[in-house]
Amino acid sequence: MPGLNGLEATRQILKSQPRTRILIYTMHETEKIIMEALEAGARGLVLKSDAGENIVAAVQSIAAGKRFFTSSVVDTVVEAYLSKRDSGRQDAGILTNRESEVVQLLAEGKSNKEVAGILFITDRTVEGHRREIMRKLDLGSIADLVRYAVRNGIIQP
Repeated sequence: MPGLNGLEATRQILKSQPRTRILIYTMHETEKIIMEALEAGARGLVLKSDAGENIVAAVQSIAAGKRFFTSSVVDTVVEAYLSKRDSGRQDAGILTNRESEVVQLLAEGKSNKEVAGILFITDRTVEGHRREIMRKLDLGSIADLVRYAVRNGIIQP
């Protein structure tokens, strides 16, 4: 779509017409795109490669107030979940003790400066630990770090 992608269009449509049911029709089947579509408020997702056998059922399902995801989309989400679950079990061994302390403090909402004061290190050292943690755990944001900490029992929700 020129000028506006489907995810942003979904957000804008739902902002002005919250009862609208959106079905995303895309060629992208990455976990990131699927999760962004769900977060944007889409009720379903059909891959262009699966459209021939699914588009009518998808439209009928969405019109009936249900959700619809092609089997390829479901496979992608399940595989990503299982991969993260399995890697989450191994992640504790990946982080150093200091990095684990930094994860806990950041996930509790402490700023880099507060973490530095608690651990008696510099702000720059905290930032370096944070960068390394994000790299090791393949996380993209502090929100992802908090979700990781909750899922792995580092902090309580």
